[in-house]
Amino acid sequence: MDIFNFDPKMVLSFYLTLFRISVVLFIMPFFGDTLPNLVKAALLIVLTLAVWPKLSFPPSYYPANGFNIGVMFVGELVLGLTLGCIVRMIIATVQIGGAIINFQMGFSMVNSFDPLTGMEEPMTTQFIYMCTMLTFLSLDGHLHLIKALGDSFSIVPPGGLFLSPALMNEVMLFSKQMFILGVRIAAPVIMALFLVDLALALISRTAPQMNILVMGFPLKIAVGFLFLSYVMQMMSDYVTSFISVMDGVMLHLMKLGVPHT
Repeated sequence: MDIFNFDPKMVLSFYLTLFRISVVLFIMPFFGDTLPNLVKAALLIVLTLAVWPKLSFPPSYYPANGFNIGVMFVGELVLGLTLGCIVRMIIATVQIGGAIINFQMGFSMVNSFDPLTGMEEPMTTQFIYMCTMLTFLSLDGHLHLIKALGDSFSIVPPGGLFLSPALMNEVMLFSKQMFILGVRIAAPVIMALFLVDLALALISRTAPQMNILVMGFPLKIAVGFLFLSYVMQMMSDYVTSFISVMDGVMLHLMKLGVPHT
């Protein structure tokens, strides 16, 4: 950019780029959840300066009045929620599976404090969630989120993404798959603990003098942790397959939300 022939209208283009990255970045998983505010602000400025010379919007896209700015803000908010909801769904899937495992293992009263949300969560849910996030980061999932953010400049104009019926149907389809995958993740532990309960029931019928409650609780915990290792392998495979199609899914959702594409 030639600083001696600088056009003041380019400042409006910079504002549009800053606005797009700030709204989306603060809503996206990992960036909006785990990073401190100072780090997020620094990352926002760095990404804006990196993106603006190549992917900036024309200054003519800047709204002319406050009402249009509010409309643009709503559209940018919908874009951030759309890009973030897909990743949050796979995280919610793992948390559903972890909650089911936690209940089956008898850890319903064992909760851990989540500093991000300020709420108590089941122990196995928090453990599987942290492992999922580490797998997601190790497979460069955060870079795919930044790539989707860059692709949005060529697909979605400022404030141009709306909750169209096609977009809502697609999101609802993903939410339906979330519950199915959650049960599939917890299925090995559920089946193993069901067999343990069946075996304990048979033992209690053949040897009533045995204290099944005292013997069954540590046995179910041991079997649950044993099959939890298989669940971690399944979870890793799910995250890997999800990241491989994440770019295409996000592009598809953004096109569904833009009326003219």
